[in-house]
Amino acid sequence: MTETTGSTATPESGNPEGADAADETTADGKLSRRERRRANKASGDEGGKKSGKRAKKGPFARMGIFYRQIIAELRKVVWPTRSQLIQYTTVVVVFVIVLMLLVAGLDWVFAKGAFWLFG
Repeated sequence: MTETTGSTATPESGNPEGADAADETTADGKLSRRERRRANKASGDEGGKKSGKRAKKGPFARMGIFYRQIIAELRKVVWPTRSQLIQYTTVVVVFVIVLMLLVAGLDWVFAKGAFWLFG
C-alpha cells in the first residue's frame, strides 16, 4: 500500500492504524495531529481550561465579537441595484395579486356550488 500525504478525510488514504510505526510521526519527526489528540486524551488534558485565544470571554466581549462578525458578513453581501429591486418587488406584487384572484375565484365557485347543493 502506498503512503499518501495530505487529507485524512477518507479511511482509504494512508496506512491503516498500527500498520507502520512511521505513520505516527511526520517527516520532520513531530507527532501527527491525530497522535497529539490521542496523547492529550490519554493524559487527561482534553477537559482542562483553555488558554489564549480560546479562553472563555465575558458576555459583553462575546456580544461585541458577534456584532463585529455580523457587520463583516453584511459587507460581503452583494446588494441589488435600484432597478433590480424595483423589478423583484414588481414580480412579487404581481404574483401575490394573481394568487389572490385565484383563491378568491375558487372561493366564489365553491360558495356558489355549496349554495346550489344545499339550498
